[in-house]
Amino acid sequence: MVSASEGRAEPFPTFQTGFPIRPDRLVEAATPEDVREAVAYAGGRGLHVAAHASGHGLPGPVEGGVLIATRALDSVTVDPVHRTARIGAGASWGRVIEAAAPHGLAPLNGSSPSVGAVSYTLGGGLGILAREFGYAADHVRSLDVVTADGTARRVTPEREPELFWGLRGGGHRLGVVTGLEIGLVAVERLYGGSIVFDGAWAAEVVRGYLAWTRTVPDTLTSSLAALVYPDLPQLPEELRGRYVISVRVAFTGDVAEGERLVAPLRAIGRSAAVLSDSLREMPYTESHTIHSDPPFPHAYYGDSAVLGEPDAERTVQAFELAGPRAPMMTVVQLNHLGGALAARPEVPNAVPYRDAGFLLRLLSPLDGTEVGAVRALYGEVGRVLEPAVLGRSLNFSFGGGDRTAGFHEAETAKRLAGLVSQYDPAGLFGGPYGA
Repeated sequence: MVSASEGRAEPFPTFQTGFPIRPDRLVEAATPEDVREAVAYAGGRGLHVAAHASGHGLPGPVEGGVLIATRALDSVTVDPVHRTARIGAGASWGRVIEAAAPHGLAPLNGSSPSVGAVSYTLGGGLGILAREFGYAADHVRSLDVVTADGTARRVTPEREPELFWGLRGGGHRLGVVTGLEIGLVAVERLYGGSIVFDGAWAAEVVRGYLAWTRTVPDTLTSSLAALVYPDLPQLPEELRGRYVISVRVAFTGDVAEGERLVAPLRAIGRSAAVLSDSLREMPYTESHTIHSDPPFPHAYYGDSAVLGEPDAERTVQAFELAGPRAPMMTVVQLNHLGGALAARPEVPNAVPYRDAGFLLRLLSPLDGTEVGAVRALYGEVGRVLEPAVLGRSLNFSFGGGDRTAGFHEAETAKRLAGLVSQYDPAGLFGGPYGA
């Protein structure tokens, strides 16, 4: 176990650079036992504990306490017979994809391969094939977790079923998960990519997309995203400084059926300028190219709104508020939910808002932008969509750890609070769910 001295001068490096991480003690865990010792050390001294895998979804700054870095716990072992993977707390989705692919299998990963697989799953885990297979948390078979009393536990549906319920969808508030076993799916290739439209036709694209989602099968998962690209030389010339809106698609059926399903989207292009169309058949190992999330560390703030069935004109207005006239660059993304996401898993978990139809996500770079100004813009967007808002998503609240309302329905939140009282009565893992 490696521990830093008190009062570190330099912040601990993370993917999210917008919020400083300055613990009093840093533990670079090489084994699960290191995690157990670190939690016991913190508990004996009344110090708060935070865990860090990849740093994509930091809920805010960390000052003082003990930070347990789990990035060295990055082992991935695939059992092709039972179609499962045992994943260490520091493993990224990219590592899991690489390990599963030779066996014709795939995990229920998110859009970015560098996100921590375990931490993403604890928040629910909305994957690129989510409408067909559900949340990643629905497929967890067991978890290894160190609770606030310094006890290492193997948690399964048979052993500590209530803790098993809460860890899957309840976030990081119940302990430090050192690894988990999760089911994989038999997917080797898919039909996917994106159609990118000139943002001048954003309203038409939003309306067309919402209408289109009512026609597609559960085997097709998609999202709609818009942003004003910065004018940077490393970007393709057709995107520099341009407002664009794109539809991203992932479909596990054959190419011919995929082409038929996306034909209405391409029809939008008869009146709107299409800047690019990358829809194609691809091996699952190339699935990260569908969204092409930034692979480099940067500073950002983000929030989300889980929606029922949003009104098309209100959705158009939300996109306009976050568009070229917004006071700062903002990425707005609308994920189509439903399908298997609405199904209750055989072993229930704490993943909320199963009846939601869409998830709206907002993200703004913090390159000199004040967080207060970003929150003000998000508030405007939220007020426009308010009739359809059900709550917020744990996986997509970046830097918003001070706002804990809405992550779960009232009864689920009450049940989780009871688990916290039982397993962490002193508040060792203090902060919001998902911290």
